[in-house]
Amino acid sequence: MKSGTVAVVGRANAGKSTLINVLVGEKVAIVSPKPQTTRDRILGVLTTNNYQIVFEDTPGFYKARTELNKKMQKTARQTAKDVDVVLFVMDCHSGVSDEDLDLLKSVIGNAPVIVAMSKIDIMQKENIPLALTKIAEIDGVSEIIPISARKGRNVKELTNLIVNYLPTGSEIFDKNVVSDKSEKFMIAEIMREKILLKFDKEIPHGVAIVINEFELNDSGVYEINLDIICEKQNHKSILIGKQGAKIKEVSSFARESMEKFLGKKVFLTTFVKVKEGWRDKESLLQSYGYGKTDEFI
Repeated sequence: MKSGTVAVVGRANAGKSTLINVLVGEKVAIVSPKPQTTRDRILGVLTTNNYQIVFEDTPGFYKARTELNKKMQKTARQTAKDVDVVLFVMDCHSGVSDEDLDLLKSVIGNAPVIVAMSKIDIMQKENIPLALTKIAEIDGVSEIIPISARKGRNVKELTNLIVNYLPTGSEIFDKNVVSDKSEKFMIAEIMREKILLKFDKEIPHGVAIVINEFELNDSGVYEINLDIICEKQNHKSILIGKQGAKIKEVSSFARESMEKFLGKKVFLTTFVKVKEGWRDKESLLQSYGYGKTDEFI
């Protein structure tokens, strides 16, 4: 049997989380069109009779401006150093930039590096050979494969490439484990995902979710009480909306996904609170769970 760890790295919004969800076959990471959606290292585990791949989803590379951003960048770069394979996801649909190539060079080390050219379903076909040529000129790249996670193109082929580079060994996790994150963690992430999707550019990334209550009652319904933390009073007003219309809408949106994820009915209560500059305050970052480990689901 083959088993090993794979760091999934690349620029922000390159499609890393979408790809991991498709590869694992389960929702283990939230997805939105915005960069900085993934904030922490999240494991997604794919196990078959012949292999186990532990994918490590990481925050995208970008310029860090807050303490939270710095933590995210440190997580991404450290993860790339401690794995059996590096999977560099590169959004090539608009071409390959010098910045893309510089980031690729920065993760080349002792581990094999596989470059997945993502989003080829929206890339002009005549541009694919040029992108392949530019990437192939980088020393240390082991494999290059064009993919589309959303369309399922070359996903199985990518999995086979990864398995070829894994060491022989026993399973790292129990075969029933699909993520290192708890249900409670994923509920918070689902709420944050829906806020990012619903509010588009109105609300920046200064939103955190704190779960106050997560209990399965005697009727088989999950009672979930959570706080939505934002950085400014006007952000709170936007989140709540006129007569609470916005918060009701996004909460209903989130509750449907929570019920699908948990497989049970959910009674959801949400509150919006302001904590100015929380992304630069170490004590708040710790209290909101950034940097902590989580249990298995």
